[in-house]
Amino acid sequence: MLTPRQSQENLNSAGGLAGDRQPALTLAQRSNLWPVTPPAYPAWRARSLSRLSGQAFGLEREARLFRTLCSPQPGEFWLDVGTSTGFYAGVLARAGCRVLAADLSAPMLAAARRRERQPGIDWYLANLEASGLPGASFGGITVGATLNETRDPARLLAELERLLRPGGQLWLMYLGRTGGPLQAALSQPALGGLTFPDPAWVGRQLPGLTRASGLRVGAVVFERYLKPDPGAGLPLW
Repeated sequence: MLTPRQSQENLNSAGGLAGDRQPALTLAQRSNLWPVTPPAYPAWRARSLSRLSGQAFGLEREARLFRTLCSPQPGEFWLDVGTSTGFYAGVLARAGCRVLAADLSAPMLAAARRRERQPGIDWYLANLEASGLPGASFGGITVGATLNETRDPARLLAELERLLRPGGQLWLMYLGRTGGPLQAALSQPALGGLTFPDPAWVGRQLPGLTRASGLRVGAVVFERYLKPDPGAGLPLW
């Protein structure tokens, strides 16, 4: 398995966000490129799950749920997809993990570097729909709401399955489909281009993974998927 620095060097050689191979962005993604977004984002992130779930659901509760279900261990190598201002990257680094924290917004990454100063985090500018990373590079992957914003969520999920090593785990937090008028409006390209997937649809996009646990609180969905390791438990001879 590659070290965080080797993976970062491979991303550098693949060209980061440059080049025609990079996917188009939704309006929601483009809004993260605006310099005004990162200063306001942490306050929204701290309150968003409470508003969207209809109950008290602060960052510490979210972090505790993640740690309880995923049990990140010191020395593990994780990819944080759409890190924004580094919430999951920080949780992982404080657990002793190595983290490659990726985002397509340079202003967001600059804010994340200032907020999360723990050792063990490498920051990288990239759209994970087309990462350029070698397959099976990570023991764990976190995705905090990026699934809702990305242009092609099926492509993103396929890429994450490819990047996860056998025996690894994928953590998803996203807003699930409710069928309400607000979600219908925000799905329009001019109003954000957001996607609100049904959990059953998400599972079909991850044919090589097994859903190990899940929780839905209001519109907010948390899911943990595992990638089977065919070699686990086999004799060494």
